[in-house]
Amino acid sequence: MQINRRGFMGATGAAFSGLLLNGCAGRTGSAMTAPAAFADYGPLVSDPAGMLDLTRGFTYRLLSSLGDAMADGGAVPDKADGMGCLSLGGDEIVLIRNHELVPGDGAGGPLAHGYGTHNGSIVPGGTTNLVLDARTLEVKREFRTLAGTIRNCSGGITPWGSWLTCEEAPTGPGQRYGDGLALDHGWVFEVPATATGLVDAVPLKAMGRFNHEAACVDPATGVVYLTEDRGDSVLYRFIPKTPGRLHDGGQLQAMVVDGLADTRNWSAPDMPVGASYPVRWIDCDDVEAPADDLRHRSAARGAALIARGEGIHMGMDELFICSTNGGQRKLGQIFKLVPGRGGSNDTIELFFESEREDQLNYGDNLTVGPNGHLIVCEDQYTDVVDNHLRGITPDGRAYTFGRLRMQTELAGGCFSPDGKWFFVNAYSPTRTLAITGPWAV
Repeated sequence: MQINRRGFMGATGAAFSGLLLNGCAGRTGSAMTAPAAFADYGPLVSDPAGMLDLTRGFTYRLLSSLGDAMADGGAVPDKADGMGCLSLGGDEIVLIRNHELVPGDGAGGPLAHGYGTHNGSIVPGGTTNLVLDARTLEVKREFRTLAGTIRNCSGGITPWGSWLTCEEAPTGPGQRYGDGLALDHGWVFEVPATATGLVDAVPLKAMGRFNHEAACVDPATGVVYLTEDRGDSVLYRFIPKTPGRLHDGGQLQAMVVDGLADTRNWSAPDMPVGASYPVRWIDCDDVEAPADDLRHRSAARGAALIARGEGIHMGMDELFICSTNGGQRKLGQIFKLVPGRGGSNDTIELFFESEREDQLNYGDNLTVGPNGHLIVCEDQYTDVVDNHLRGITPDGRAYTFGRLRMQTELAGGCFSPDGKWFFVNAYSPTRTLAITGPWAV
């Protein structure tokens, strides 16, 4: 069944203020405070199945794998990356899962329609939806929801019940890697949680064309924050004309950190951990950026450089942003951005910087747990990888929560709306897992 974009947008616009779901609503109350005695969950326990080691008391369940038959006649595609979890009501939740596929990769079956083509065939990137029983996690339905896109890396859920899926692929006809492509790529697309099949693949061009990674919506304002996976990236925000109706357009802006042009700390510790800086935003022009130069033009006007901005997620009135190879050791940084309220300025601080590989080694997707802890997925770039799930407490202490035994990255970490289950992907071959246990509160 094809979802009509205009009908979806009309239904969601008026309901914006009443649909604060999952992490978009922020975390509240004492759950944000870690116990004073908390150090970590203890040592990892070896997994007899050889897939994912976890700390004692935690278990995982395999929900979906590459090649599994789906309800629409296709098979689960490979390269599972970013993912979000939303409530559907009626004891159902849905995982919306990116597949970072490129032309030439298998799509898991024929694609009826999609955004772009390569040599006349619909390109295979996009999303799949897994509808689960909220109590038992039984997979009730699994199907394609977006096609025709390239390298859907990460994204973010919205307060109005959708997933923003981001193309990490600013390419197109006549451009690098663009041979055979019919259209420009490098956009954000929206997939409603209620989709029952392929949706209209309409790019949100006002949100900019660049090497998109992830997105996060501030539920208080509807402003969307966007990361860019480049070594010389900047941080963007999109101010919609109509909160909850991104297709109405809006203004894309880049972040300026007063007194600090470079947050990467590569040559010197210019941004100390814990120091807070005022932030302002400059309007971006020519946001469709045919030359993929949006970051360069923004930096020339004062936007602060970030080393490979990747995961971004809303906590309680603050956003956490992962820089994969920032820091003096180039092992990773995490920033905390606090949007201003009541006329106050936005601020940013370096919340965490890894000093050792056993703290954090190339963090990628991240999420905020119901206890206020961050869980960060590692994505290393060595020939042999040893990727972990790393936890970071609200006071900035790192610990190890899990270790992937497969030679691939961890991605798409997100929590169920009730906070009981943590979902995560093994990238390739696709594996989607659900983890539960005695979360510290």
